[in-house]
Amino acid sequence: MNMDFNQIAMLQKLKGCLDRFRAGHPKFPLFLKAVSQEALVEGSVIEITVTAPDGRNYCSNIKLNSEDLEFVDCLKTLGNR
Repeated sequence: MNMDFNQIAMLQKLKGCLDRFRAGHPKFPLFLKAVSQEALVEGSVIEITVTAPDGRNYCSNIKLNSEDLEFVDCLKTLGNR
């Protein structure tokens, strides 16, 4: 797969953003690692809640199926490169 200059630049920018995120939230990657090793199986439910500064809450969840797990495995592969 050949990558052009714009794609390489975008990946470098993404890596920089990820490095800053990890530095600012050091426990979150550890949480994701534990969850991915122990809890991501078909039928697991992932729930995300966001509380805005004004107190409004937003919540959503997904129940993992086999296609979702395939996607998670692809993400894991990308993260190990």
